[in-house]
Amino acid sequence: MSIRLRLTLLYSAILALTLVAFSAILYAIQAQYTISVLRRDLVQSAQRVSGRVVMASRFWERMNARPEIQRPIPDEGVFGEQALRELRVRDIVHVYDAHGTAIEGMFGWSDAPLPLSDAGLEAVLGGDAWFEITSVEGERMLIHTGPVVLQGQTAGFVQVGRSLAERDRSLAALGGTLIAGSLVTILAAFGVGWVLSGITLRSIDRITQTAQAIGVERDFSRRVEYDGPRDEVGRLAITFNDMLSELQDAYRQVEGSLEMQQNFVADVSHELRTPLTTIRGNLALLRRVPLAQEEREDILDDVVGETERLIGLVSDLLALARAQAGRQVQIEPVPVRPLIEDVCRQARLLDPAREIASQDLPEAAVLADRDALKQALLALVDNALKHADGRIVLTAEALASDAGASLSIGVHDHGPGIEPEVLAHLFERYTRGDRAREMPGLGLGLPIAKALVESQNGTLTAQNKPGGGSVFTVTLPEAGRMLRDPAAGGGDGGLDGRTLE
Repeated sequence: MSIRLRLTLLYSAILALTLVAFSAILYAIQAQYTISVLRRDLVQSAQRVSGRVVMASRFWERMNARPEIQRPIPDEGVFGEQALRELRVRDIVHVYDAHGTAIEGMFGWSDAPLPLSDAGLEAVLGGDAWFEITSVEGERMLIHTGPVVLQGQTAGFVQVGRSLAERDRSLAALGGTLIAGSLVTILAAFGVGWVLSGITLRSIDRITQTAQAIGVERDFSRRVEYDGPRDEVGRLAITFNDMLSELQDAYRQVEGSLEMQQNFVADVSHELRTPLTTIRGNLALLRRVPLAQEEREDILDDVVGETERLIGLVSDLLALARAQAGRQVQIEPVPVRPLIEDVCRQARLLDPAREIASQDLPEAAVLADRDALKQALLALVDNALKHADGRIVLTAEALASDAGASLSIGVHDHGPGIEPEVLAHLFERYTRGDRAREMPGLGLGLPIAKALVESQNGTLTAQNKPGGGSVFTVTLPEAGRMLRDPAAGGGDGGLDGRTLE
């Protein structure tokens, strides 16, 4: 069963219950009101009849107990024309003495005796009025029996009955009208509810169709069109569109990751195939061909070199995996100047012909893991050695912000800079620019450096410098400035105090 049908049935059921309750209350009120009006009319009629009876002398002739108050009987009898004019012709009136014997003057549309139960007779003789609803000659009647009291004693009673046929017909007509009106109203409400629920759920249906189309076409650029109010359905459409935007971005990232993985497979295949092929060829040559000692040493040197390349590749992959898996680091104050000078010293061993120096190093310390920070800086210097020409300069600068004091370490090169399309994905695994593809490596150095820096609560950014080249900046919390020795010399290369070119 659809939501639309369930909502429509719910609306209709609620309306039906409301109409049934309203109709029942209205019918009960009308029935109670009409019966109360009839009772009041019958009481008034009985009181008029009782008054005439008390004034009639013949009534008292029937009363042997009090003969001294007998009076002459009027010419018109007990119920003369005046009395008839005062009574309603639709009533049946019977008068009885205290012994339950009917006296003359009974009139109305029926001469049949009006029934009175034993409980009613006992109540009337006791001075109380009594109402009964019973059937007389096949017709329902409301009968009022009231006592005739004289000097504190019940001398007789009067019965006045009225047919309920007219009232029953009115109530039946009212009930039929309420039932027919309720049915028509429920049917109309069902139709209106069906239309309104369809209009309300149209946006949800569009969301469903859009989701189905996206699932079939895998087109995450599609959006749900909604121009209604910002209600629950409107917020659902907006949320769905936001989710589609997130899915589109995630899908693009997945596509990029797949492309990077394909490039990685190609690069790894290339990087592994060359040294492995060289090692295999050299080993085969050693097994099959008698060689001079000098040639054998050259072949062994090649095997060792290629093996070191393989070890370096595996080491980079392991370092990246460990860094991104949450490597345990020992955070402690690390003096900046000795660390950078040590990095410069080791970096010169990678390329003795290049100038690697430090400049403007403050006597400060950062909260970091010394080995992890050193490895990250060496990775940045190695990246500069591979992709830039000229000298490489390491700097340090203290920063102050609302978040607290920090210190930034910059690695400056004088190369061609970073391609703009590569800059946004520079720290992703296996990301390499067009120029970088011509050089050895898999693009793992920068991701390793970023993971190591972030594991120490730091940040790593990269940008191109206006004058050419690029700068990689490592920012870490400062542990507190150390006392600077005015007599201390500059960093490596004697660049302290000079302007960075």
